Amino acid sequence: MTEHDRLWIGGDLVKPASSDRIEVESPSTEEIIGSAPDATFADVDRAVAAARSAFDVGEWRRWTWEERAAVLQKTADILAPQADALSRLVTSENGVMIAYRQGDVSSQFDWYLGLDPVVPEPREAGSGERGVVVKEPVGVVAAIVPWNAPVSLALGKVIPALLCGCSVIWKPAPETPLHAFVICEAFHRAGLPPGVLNLVTAGREVSEYLVGHRGVDMVSFTGSTAAGKRIGAICGEQVKRAALELGGKSAAVILDDFDASQARLVLAGGMLRNSGQACAALTRLLVPRSREAEFVDAFAAIADAVQVGDPFDPATVVGPLIADRQRERVLGYIALAQDEGAKVAAGGGRPDHLLRGYYVQPTVLASCTNDMRSSREEIFGPVVSVIPYDTVQGAVDLANDSSYGLAGAVYSTDVDRATRVASQIRAGNVGVNTASSNIAFPFGGFRESGIGRQHGRECLDEYLEIKAIIGGA
Repeated sequence: MTEHDRLWIGGDLVKPASSDRIEVESPSTEEIIGSAPDATFADVDRAVAAARSAFDVGEWRRWTWEERAAVLQKTADILAPQADALSRLVTSENGVMIAYRQGDVSSQFDWYLGLDPVVPEPREAGSGERGVVVKEPVGVVAAIVPWNAPVSLALGKVIPALLCGCSVIWKPAPETPLHAFVICEAFHRAGLPPGVLNLVTAGREVSEYLVGHRGVDMVSFTGSTAAGKRIGAICGEQVKRAALELGGKSAAVILDDFDASQARLVLAGGMLRNSGQACAALTRLLVPRSREAEFVDAFAAIADAVQVGDPFDPATVVGPLIADRQRERVLGYIALAQDEGAKVAAGGGRPDHLLRGYYVQPTVLASCTNDMRSSREEIFGPVVSVIPYDTVQGAVDLANDSSYGLAGAVYSTDVDRATRVASQIRAGNVGVNTASSNIAFPFGGFRESGIGRQHGRECLDEYLEIKAIIGGA
């Protein structure tokens, strides 16, 4: 059991305003593995006040880029020896395979700390008037993080925000709060000034209160489109900045020259990716109609063969879903797909050999059309829909016929041809023979997949305001 009875606020572990608790259940064993405080509105008020004071009168935003980077580097050094233990803790919380090594954070710190400092840009107008364009920290940032990749998604907000000079209130998902205490302690041991990073563990109602708090200058959120719309509406009422990385229903366009024996390469970006619990997962597989049966058979064979089970077993490919509610949601979509006319080519239910844990068999749906709800709505589980197309332009049209636009991929032996097709897909991240993302490239979506970007150098702009100083010395 991992028990926490304090919140990180103002540089100290402080007693919460309420004795209410968040119990954390392991999705692989259905056992309670720990708990954390269930924060209240009063706790949020304290955290915002601490962050506000740290930004308004503290020194952090006045430190040089290099001085802030030194503290973050020390944080990375403190966390590095804890990578194995942190990975095990997160796998216990969310059931993601231990092979993902969610606690190994060195590469994220290395990337951000390798960026060039943000410096003023002198500028001269055609009239001869001179000035300078500066970028300043946006202020107090509420970083609201989901459960599916909680460490990398949190650090993808916290590190650039801190590097830019902001102060942060980190609100992890109630399913996965335990690891956040380990990381916050490392930041404070590294010498982060009081109030610059605060940790509040809470549920949905308190999260919404944090979003609408007048002391918060910006909200950085990763999660469902439904929640993102609500956050965007609250921020819009206050004309408050919001970065929203939301859902997806991404398409993989498989061109007619692609070898079906390489089908696992496609599924690695779909139902095998984080057990399908990934916003950028390729869940619509668009195949040439003339080869539909061949690809369905290839995908089904892989789905039937992969190891499903204990996320702590390095051989496991598909682990549990986060909770019973999510398992029931996924099974409900599989049933809906069949009602709509789809056929289950593989999977479709709960694994018989797993009596505990929230598991769903890797599922391949065949005979699908793009207008089925199961083809249009985000399922967030190990389920893919195989949809045939007649022409390459038809495949592009199908890929773009979605309310989302987060990711996509094109698979072909002809890289130039695949790249031309990829350029026509309306999504923020499109791979050629890959579905992997990389911290060096900006990540975010079009349409209902969100606003703003994480990763890449572009992510810094989310946490900076632009100011023009004209005619000064």
